[in-house]
Amino acid sequence: MPVFQHSLLTEMECSMSQTTKGIWMAKAHNIEPCTLVMDLEGTDGRERGEDDTAFEKQSALFALAVSDIVLINMWCHDIGREQAANKPLLKTVFQVMMRLFSPRKTTLLFVIRDKSKTPLENLEPILREDIQKIWDGVPKPHAHKETLLSEFFNVEVVALSSYEEKEELFKEQVASLRERFQHSIAPGGLAGDRRGVVPASGFSFSSQQFWRVIKENKDLDLPAHKVMVATVRCEEIGNEKVASFTADEEWQQFEDAVQNDYVPGFGKKISSLLDRCLSEYDMEAIYFDEGVRTSKRQQLESKLLQLVNPAYQNLMGHLRTRTLEAFKESFDKSLEKEGFAAAARDCTKTFLEKFDKGSEDAAIQQVKWDPSKIKDKLKRDIEAHVASVRATKLSELCAKYEGQLTKALAEPVEALLDSASEETWPAIKKLLQRETKSAVSGLESAMVSFELDEATQKELLSKLECHGRSVVESKAKEEAGRVLIRMKDRFSTLFSRDADSMPRVWTGKEDIKAITKTARSASMKLLSTMAAIRLDEDGDNIENTLSLALVDTARPGTTDRSIQSFDPLASSSWEKVPEEKTLITPVQCKSLWRQFKAETEYTVTQAIAAQEANKRNNNWLPPPWALAAMAILGFNEFMTLLKNPLYLGVIFVVFLVGKAFWVQLDIAKEFQNGFLPAVLSLSTKFVPTIMNILKRLADEGQRPAAPERQREMELQPKSTRNGSHSNVTSAGSSSITSSESGPEYSSPVAH
Repeated sequence: MPVFQHSLLTEMECSMSQTTKGIWMAKAHNIEPCTLVMDLEGTDGRERGEDDTAFEKQSALFALAVSDIVLINMWCHDIGREQAANKPLLKTVFQVMMRLFSPRKTTLLFVIRDKSKTPLENLEPILREDIQKIWDGVPKPHAHKETLLSEFFNVEVVALSSYEEKEELFKEQVASLRERFQHSIAPGGLAGDRRGVVPASGFSFSSQQFWRVIKENKDLDLPAHKVMVATVRCEEIGNEKVASFTADEEWQQFEDAVQNDYVPGFGKKISSLLDRCLSEYDMEAIYFDEGVRTSKRQQLESKLLQLVNPAYQNLMGHLRTRTLEAFKESFDKSLEKEGFAAAARDCTKTFLEKFDKGSEDAAIQQVKWDPSKIKDKLKRDIEAHVASVRATKLSELCAKYEGQLTKALAEPVEALLDSASEETWPAIKKLLQRETKSAVSGLESAMVSFELDEATQKELLSKLECHGRSVVESKAKEEAGRVLIRMKDRFSTLFSRDADSMPRVWTGKEDIKAITKTARSASMKLLSTMAAIRLDEDGDNIENTLSLALVDTARPGTTDRSIQSFDPLASSSWEKVPEEKTLITPVQCKSLWRQFKAETEYTVTQAIAAQEANKRNNNWLPPPWALAAMAILGFNEFMTLLKNPLYLGVIFVVFLVGKAFWVQLDIAKEFQNGFLPAVLSLSTKFVPTIMNILKRLADEGQRPAAPERQREMELQPKSTRNGSHSNVTSAGSSSITSSESGPEYSSPVAH
């Protein structure tokens, strides 16, 4: 008989009733190469009964032993079921096959019937995982201890829709599956990597030997039909109880209540509901197989707990929230009575104990759910709140002492910088140390109740010390920005006022040059004081540099600054002064000094002009050359006056009249306002002044001839008469007095 390639295809059914009895075999129509199809009766059918399953076991093992491809029909809803989908059968067959036969690469093609909406991509991994578990769980002979499933079988999975509901789609899928059997033994086909191929001429003999070996084997003890029935019925009862529990009004009320708030007594009430549901299951499933019944009870309990778990989690979440809120309120009140650390410690302990009591109340008897994660989260929330309050309190405390330190330093530092002397920075340093020490001591005492670690306490105290220093530095920078105004104010004060702080009157005796130099030196000292921050012991020569470069410009050899080979201020930094401590650079000092001199030059010029004007006003004598000319040219007139004394009397009278006009018109004061204004003012006052003088002379001439007036004077007290007499006498006569500045004349006219 010639040898030709062939393929054997076997179909195993998994159904509630058999559609095939025995083993049927036929040649596949229009499939190349020659393919034989063998149809087996279902493995779950009820026709053979519980006590006659040997043929089913034997036929299944025979199919796996002789076939290249085995189609296993499965219901979609059986996937994942422990007592369905031929899993017990496959377990036994796998075990016997490893013991009786060598690997030959049979392809297991699982056909999922009546596929649901679940995608095949989700169903296939579950099925493959179940098959692998069966393989891993069967006892293996020593020869196949490490043999993989892939050495014996290739596993393929396809799905078919329901024939009754989707007939057209079902037919299309079947046609597509049929096409996969074309050239199935070619490389890449369904049975492309088969091994141990038997020629067609020896197929009959080979099959007989396989069947004999299988018939003589006694180990094919597959599960009985009652297990299958128990599996289906117990699962139905479990599903009914889950539905009953879900529809229970009491459960629904609890489920709704825990959405909004904590429900006291939750654990006991839910435990009672679960216990009632499980008891009903036990009563209805009591007569089914114990192993199946127990397994399905565990599944029912697991499903019920899955329903309850979200409510339990919500409940514990509300318990955590309520405990945290109560902790916050109690903690705030405790801070008013005791120290921070003690209040935090006591409140934390109290409310964690309350949470534990609430967790015990929420515990369900059927399961030991661990609330430790929720408690840990509560601890973290409490610690976070305590840390937040601690940070706020410490921030307020530090801000309080920083504010006190700022207030204690700001105005005194400003006043010290305004005085600008050699003792300015030492005084500021001493002030800073004293006030900082006081503030640090106060903060340290206030932090005792917080029980901070040493590192944190040092950090806060150091921060306060740095704040005090920053206040001084900030104030120094602020004052450095106004240094030009300060310099001008100091110059104006020293230049315009004397040692007694009285305004200077430029009479001509003052040394304006010396006063100017003194005022500028003081302003330069202010500039040198503000040029750098000197809170440390480091010395500098800023004052000497500024003095040599700005004030002492009249030294020998430095008169012409244009020929100097080196300018000490032509730099952006001071010698021995770090950049961060520099307030005003040398270049900026030079620019400020130039601006300062330009803006104070006018004050000096005005003082010089006032001094010269004062000198001119106080000098009434003509120049010496004029006096000499008058003496030479007026010699004859002078001799004439000596020879005629009457002229002297006339000149004296003219002098008295002129003096009277001088006093009445206040000519000296008028000419201080300028020549033209004085002339205009005197022209308007000249005639009224003459009339006033004449009127007073007339009144004085008539006063002694009035008898009534003389009698009144006689009746007055003596002291009054003496006073009046002295007044009249002083009014009617002229007197000459002497002062340090020369003779001073009084007019006979009262004024």
